[in-house]
Amino acid sequence: ECYVQNTAREYAKIYAAEAEPLEGFGEVPEIIPIFLVHRPANNIPYATVEEELVGEFVKYSVRDGKEVNFRRRDSEAGQKCCTFQHWVYEKTNGSLLVTDLQGVGMKLTDVGIATLAKGYKGFKGNCSISFIEQFRALHQCNKYCEMLGLKSLRTTHQKQRKATSMKSKNLPNSSTIKKTVPKKAREPRDFVSSEH
Repeated sequence: ECYVQNTAREYAKIYAAEAEPLEGFGEVPEIIPIFLVHRPANNIPYATVEEELVGEFVKYSVRDGKEVNFRRRDSEAGQKCCTFQHWVYEKTNGSLLVTDLQGVGMKLTDVGIATLAKGYKGFKGNCSISFIEQFRALHQCNKYCEMLGLKSLRTTHQKQRKATSMKSKNLPNSSTIKKTVPKKAREPRDFVSSEH
């Protein structure tokens, strides 16, 4: 849990460094740090500790990569969280996705990370690989994605789907394969000469 959240936090710091200087971008979501504490005298010797977030707790995205659309559309924090997901996805060439973005305002906690099967640069996430595919299919860019110059995932996804469907159209299948049955060998005919 600590490793996942603090890894996502490092990506959020880099995202903030790129986004904050942009005119009109404003405040950037922050993933709060989480710490592992060893308490040897306790029945449960390990615990995690993080800043207490006071206020309305909102989920901006869920673990499966789907955006929580109503909150996202109405909220600057939600739009910036979705942009952060897109940014991470693009920076890692589609190999990693920060999911389950939730918190109070711009302070986020308890995030998840999905990675491709082999992981990404030695890191293996705690969420299903399918979340990456779902995010790519469902994400809708917003003005913050545009400000960062992120490429539309919908266009990329549609091109990939079109290429896949074109390939499958060109591949033979049981209905398009012309079935040929060898003809019976013709019986020899008598040669009739026109000279007779």
